[in-house]
Amino acid sequence: MPDNHVFDLIAQHTREVIPELDGHHFEPSDSLRDLGANSIDRAEIIIMTLESLSVSIPLVELADAKNIGELADLIHGKSAV
Repeated sequence: MPDNHVFDLIAQHTREVIPELDGHHFEPSDSLRDLGANSIDRAEIIIMTLESLSVSIPLVELADAKNIGELADLIHGKSAV
């Protein structure tokens, strides 16, 4: 599955968790924190994305991602193994 698929899933789930971002155009450099997602929101977005992909990755392994693009790359890389 391409990185764009993971990125699009993250954007979709972010819109579900934070409805105010419905019209937002997501960029790989966007930070979930800067978009208004608190720690619970961020965990929920990541868990929803992992469930959509049917993969299991410990959240601690994704903690170093600084933005949505890095998060998508990490998830893609770890799910492709």
